[in-house]
Amino acid sequence: MVQERWSFQRIKIVYKENWEKVFLNNYGTPNIQLVEGEGVLVKDSDGNIYLDFLSGIAVNALGHSHPKIVEAVTKQISKLSHTSNFYSNEPAYELAEKLIEISGLDAKVFFCNSGTEANEAALKISRLTKRKQIISLKSSFHGRTIGSLSITGQVLKRTPFLPLLPNITFLDLNNLRQVKRKIGRKTAAFFVESIQGEGGVYEATDEYLNELRVVTKKRNTLLVLDEVQTGMGRTGQWFGFQQSGISPDIITLAKGLGGGLPMGAVLVSKEKADLLQPGQHGSTFGGNPVVASAALAVISTIENENLLENATEMGNLLINLLQTVNEIVEIRGRGLLIGFQLRNIKAKDLENECKNMGLLLNAVTENTIRLAPALIVNMEQVTRCVEIIVDAINSLEKAKI
Repeated sequence: MVQERWSFQRIKIVYKENWEKVFLNNYGTPNIQLVEGEGVLVKDSDGNIYLDFLSGIAVNALGHSHPKIVEAVTKQISKLSHTSNFYSNEPAYELAEKLIEISGLDAKVFFCNSGTEANEAALKISRLTKRKQIISLKSSFHGRTIGSLSITGQVLKRTPFLPLLPNITFLDLNNLRQVKRKIGRKTAAFFVESIQGEGGVYEATDEYLNELRVVTKKRNTLLVLDEVQTGMGRTGQWFGFQQSGISPDIITLAKGLGGGLPMGAVLVSKEKADLLQPGQHGSTFGGNPVVASAALAVISTIENENLLENATEMGNLLINLLQTVNEIVEIRGRGLLIGFQLRNIKAKDLENECKNMGLLLNAVTENTIRLAPALIVNMEQVTRCVEIIVDAINSLEKAKI
């Protein structure tokens, strides 16, 4: 067991005292420092061990220190660590082929380093249609650069940086009437997440995505599926939109793709791929052979270990167990991207109490907790997660008395 092999000696790290001296305050000061991890477990600098049910915000698809990723990265970096895009490299080529295969989209690929960059590339492609209007959704999250922030439907995140890109329209998720009324012949692209992770884990219905596809096709508008958080098996399918049976024009990816290393990708249908011409976009580190090797290891492990099925089974178990908790009034999401809404307790209070009890999760809104464990999570770990949540709720309720 990991607990038996890890040392519990106190590690003297004074990062809390020094953090504010060297870092900008955009994150605030973290109250724990993680130093080691294996699978779904992590250890902090004081020797405390936690169940990690956030996975670096849906990034560590195979958990921490997975041997297949370690092997792939070690082998590749000993041969060739970087090429730039003046030259090709084999892992990037193989990864592009594999992404096209699992997406089911007849597409071409662009590699970058993050979800924000992937959405920026999609925005630039939409500009090449010569149309100006972009439609996105309220409560959506597409990134923090000026372009991606402009299409992020969260007012508090946008306001400090106004003015942002013009001609952005925000609609309500799953509102079919707005889709028919607002998408016009001047609309360049419609950006949508199959599940709004940062917005509180709200799912786009199959009916909504199918109607989007019909209307965008009719108007010759690009349909962009932001699968940054929902891609790479997190929902129990390779991509969240696949449940609906549609085929988008553009897919943006990141997070779980690199298995913990920075990797983003854009898949553009061949019908629209010629919009982007040589010299119009690029990324120094995009398609880096080391990170591409890690991504190939992620995909092959998901396939070989039936982790899509595991994500579905463990997600269903998680939902079933959470349904027995009285304080929880609503459970949203699917696979291993789950949000649950609290009745009386503040989500941030529950996040902190769970952390004190050895469980890492995320208060994604004032009353909603987000869970996104690694796809390798097992029944025992899911059960223990819910036990800790229940204990934390009981502790907070007693403190009120």
